[in-house]
Amino acid sequence: MWGVRALFGVGLLVTSRGACVRACTGTCPRVCENPYKASAARQACTMANTIKYLDQEEAQHIDEELFSEYSFSVDQLMELAGQSCAIAVAKGYPLQSLLKSTPRVLVVCGPGNNGGDGLVCARHLKLFGYDPTVLYPKRPNKQLFHNLTTQCEKMEIAFLSKMPEAEEIDEVYNLVVDAIFGFSFKGAVREPFGDILSVLKKVTVPIASVDIPSGWDVEKGSSDGIQPDMLISLTAPKQAAAHFVGRYHYLGGRFVPPALEKKYKLGLPQYPGTDCVCQLN
Repeated sequence: MWGVRALFGVGLLVTSRGACVRACTGTCPRVCENPYKASAARQACTMANTIKYLDQEEAQHIDEELFSEYSFSVDQLMELAGQSCAIAVAKGYPLQSLLKSTPRVLVVCGPGNNGGDGLVCARHLKLFGYDPTVLYPKRPNKQLFHNLTTQCEKMEIAFLSKMPEAEEIDEVYNLVVDAIFGFSFKGAVREPFGDILSVLKKVTVPIASVDIPSGWDVEKGSSDGIQPDMLISLTAPKQAAAHFVGRYHYLGGRFVPPALEKKYKLGLPQYPGTDCVCQLN
């Protein structure tokens, strides 16, 4: 099945096995409204590259090859991904653009690797001058996640015992980072995450989702799920990103070996300068 639609001036081509995006060659008003430097917005708008959007199986195969064939470790990729997420947040929501004197960010972490990315993101946001708070209701009993939690605690990052109500989130926080479910998510949402997602649907502060908006089908998206303001795709965008209608879509994780990119025909963009994130819309 083929479909074409426009997203903030971006021509989008979706196929049954994968999807590609072609960045625009003109001005993207909704990107350029951002207080982030206009030159960076123009650079994002003029990327002439075709990026493959991955289905769930392809995304899993790429991860497996990064571990088995290229000898990356889980914590190594998690650090790169989480740092990329924090940088994307800082670019989309710079400190000087936020109203509160110390911008507060609620980072909601799930029980898997996506949650680990969120913990790393929270740590780097703290280093960048933000004031992150973490909700981590289901903690896996693995040393990696114990270590990430300890690192956050040693950075004096607070952990909540329960999800605040939507009104409290809107009053206290500038932004929510959604790091609950990643591209391996399947099936029904289990509690307490069902209630958490219900709250996130009601908040009015921006939501930045890590790789996949939580609760979305990895390939089909979700018209009635949370609708984030920012999506930070990792390694390569997933097909669900074709249904993203928020303001900022970033690609994070400048670590894909050229041979792997060629094998899967990823068509990754040229990252600007030394940046490890690239704005796609």
